[in-house]
Amino acid sequence: MGTPPMIDGAFARWLAGRAGQALVALRAETGFGDPGALRSAGDKVAHDLIRTELARWRPGDAVLSEEDEGARLAWAAEVNEAAVSRLTADRVWIVDPLDGTREFAEDGRTDWAVHVALWSRHAPSPHGLVAGAVALPAQHRVLATDYPPAYPPMTVEAATAGRRMIRLAASRSRPPVFLTDLAEDVGAHLVPMGSAGAKIAAVVTGEVDGYIHAGGQYEWDSAAPVAVATATGLHASRIDGSALKYNEADPRLPDLLVCRKDLAPRLLAALQRHSG
Repeated sequence: MGTPPMIDGAFARWLAGRAGQALVALRAETGFGDPGALRSAGDKVAHDLIRTELARWRPGDAVLSEEDEGARLAWAAEVNEAAVSRLTADRVWIVDPLDGTREFAEDGRTDWAVHVALWSRHAPSPHGLVAGAVALPAQHRVLATDYPPAYPPMTVEAATAGRRMIRLAASRSRPPVFLTDLAEDVGAHLVPMGSAGAKIAAVVTGEVDGYIHAGGQYEWDSAAPVAVATATGLHASRIDGSALKYNEADPRLPDLLVCRKDLAPRLLAALQRHSG
């Protein structure tokens, strides 16, 4: 794909796209006979590519990647030196080289992603994310902050009915236990999907109206999708309405809500009733 652009949003798009191309090629070459081996290979191929290109083109920036050794223990300074460097850095790339490894290793599934986000200490927003890209390689698209998608339009069904028919993306395997009751309360339809990146991308593009997660995640699961979603004009917060924060000492970020802004008050009120 040639020399990458130097503007951070375009660079994130370029890098996520490159990793996505490598993953598509790996899928085609390896096949789906051994899903476990394919998942492991996918994590390594994408991680190595992203790490190599960041070291080449952004050598002064710190990195937090899901595949870095000790990433989940990064709040313990004695665990690794990289954990200390990112907590004092002005710029940190937060990446998930392969979000949705389960779906990646299933033939025909397209709901997996590559996440590349940039956090800045001097960002104007509470979440600190200044650039990001979500590649959906099997869907042949990359959503990024350099050219964020337009705010998702109202559905035909909602316009016809004169009200909004809420569709909520839900985990295929680990939906929050309260989500069914919440959906019934607000009159929502649950739409099962794979990776967090694919779910938030579906909110960005208007395929669904919101995504609620409360089953445990880390910063790399949501940083890039949240960067794109907020650049688009969507609401993104913790499920109690507080701000999402990134490059924290503890990278666990267990819950979030991403949705249309007009739905946020209704969904946050329902979350107060059902997620306690």
